[in-house]
Amino acid sequence: MNPMTEAYHKICGSPSVGDPTPSFADRGDVRSSEAGYTLVALLAVMTLLALFAMAAAPSIRQQGQRENEKEAIFRGEQVADAIRLYYGNRAATLRLNGDQALPSSMDQLLEGIPIPGGSKNRQILRASAARDPLSASGEWRFIHPRAQSLIDFERAVLVYAGNILPTPRDQYVVQMQQFAVPQLASILNLGTAQSSTGSADSSDDTSGPFIGVVSRSKNSSVLYYYGLDHHNQWIFTPLFRN
Repeated sequence: MNPMTEAYHKICGSPSVGDPTPSFADRGDVRSSEAGYTLVALLAVMTLLALFAMAAAPSIRQQGQRENEKEAIFRGEQVADAIRLYYGNRAATLRLNGDQALPSSMDQLLEGIPIPGGSKNRQILRASAARDPLSASGEWRFIHPRAQSLIDFERAVLVYAGNILPTPRDQYVVQMQQFAVPQLASILNLGTAQSSTGSADSSDDTSGPFIGVVSRSKNSSVLYYYGLDHHNQWIFTPLFRN
């Protein structure tokens, strides 16, 4: 049999003429094509992830702001309660009233009030509550008695509560209402609070008798506090709480 003329049967592994086995170059082309498809798929996935992240970012920021506002309300109301306790102690033990019985610095609230017969003071305000979580400085603005911003807040509470202010249970809060804010009937009758030209709103001060605090942030809020939607409108005071 002439091997050159007979059909070759790949005996002993010898290649036949026209063997369809791909060359190394062909295999490389296939691999390059597969790698290209993989890269395109990866870029598509990354693009989708980026779009999802961009869509979720506002919601995440809003949730973070919401938590900060909840903390600000929690701390602010603690300050309001501390003012009430401070005033009540001064009125009861020192027979002081009016502006003289109010705190004039945050340190006085942090020092607490004397315990009868004891050598230590009773803590009425935590150190963390003395800081405003909504402003860069962390300092609360003080709201002084008869300040215009306090009158505006009183009006907002009236509108929110249907023209019926909460009735204080604490006798000392009733005393504070008598000298710190205008007669409630006048606001009810007018429907709007009129600016008082006799008392300047010095609530930017960080000293002097104060009856409430407010954030220094002027940003709009996610939450509403008595129907108000700006941080610098949220006044935390014992005057309008049960």
